[in-house]
Amino acid sequence: MNFRLSLLFWVWACTFIFSQENQYTIAIAEQGDGIFSLLRKQGLDPVKHYGEFLALNSDKIKEGSALKLGTEYKIPNASDSFKKTGIIVAPKNEEEAPIFDKELAQMSLKSEKLKDAVYYLIAENRSEGDSFLSDISQQLAAELMTHGAKVYIMEEDLPKAKSANENPMGNYVNVINKRYLQHKGKYQRVLVIRSENISGSSAMDVAVYHYNKSSQGQRFAQSIQKVFKQKNISNKTVDEASLIFEDQHSLYLAKNILPAISLLTLEKTSPQSDSKISLKPNKKEFANLISHGIMNDYADVEFEN
Repeated sequence: MNFRLSLLFWVWACTFIFSQENQYTIAIAEQGDGIFSLLRKQGLDPVKHYGEFLALNSDKIKEGSALKLGTEYKIPNASDSFKKTGIIVAPKNEEEAPIFDKELAQMSLKSEKLKDAVYYLIAENRSEGDSFLSDISQQLAAELMTHGAKVYIMEEDLPKAKSANENPMGNYVNVINKRYLQHKGKYQRVLVIRSENISGSSAMDVAVYHYNKSSQGQRFAQSIQKVFKQKNISNKTVDEASLIFEDQHSLYLAKNILPAISLLTLEKTSPQSDSKISLKPNKKEFANLISHGIMNDYADVEFEN
């Protein structure tokens, strides 16, 4: 009997200690840090988590909000941290890491318009040696996150298929579907951005595609396209309807993933580029245009519901 009681106490003690440890992480105060700056560097809203920080570190804070250089402080382990709402996933082994690190100090929540939205971004860069697409993906992720969304960026992972029946997009399917089920009940969308021969210095043609058997994907694509058309710098007439998936990779994704999907293609401007929208190669503006289209689609769905 005594042994059983001792065992139960040991299990309870271990569980209590583990739960306490899971309530916080550790950060070291650097030169010039106060509570607000330290929390921001950890991806947290300092106003929201200020009281919790004080409670966790009551034994170390003596004079208002002053922190001691080089001292370890307990940081609330909150689910709304930008370290947890913005994740890079390696499709091959499903390892996860925060999208942002040093950039967190400059990020702050603007709104909660997208608080129940989850986005999966896949960037396919066919323009060798150019960071244009990766920069856009990160800027887009940051904009969505600061409006309350959860964002997963899929690391580019297109190994050669080992057989004719194997599609290299299979790793993306597994990763996205698993997380879709984890967030079941929330608004979830996949956006593939594919660039080819983009220099980042000359105008580019943008096309928006959707899967013809997905009404959600079509509306998602058209919401983004409408915003792009307002910034069209050419005289070409662009159809109202977005284009239909035709390439093998996009069709495979559309048929096998659970969330609705849209595709953006970027390429050098050409006179023969019918049904495509010409835009200036401004990274920040382009990322903002995509985010506005995305938020418009989410707002329309929320209004209907």
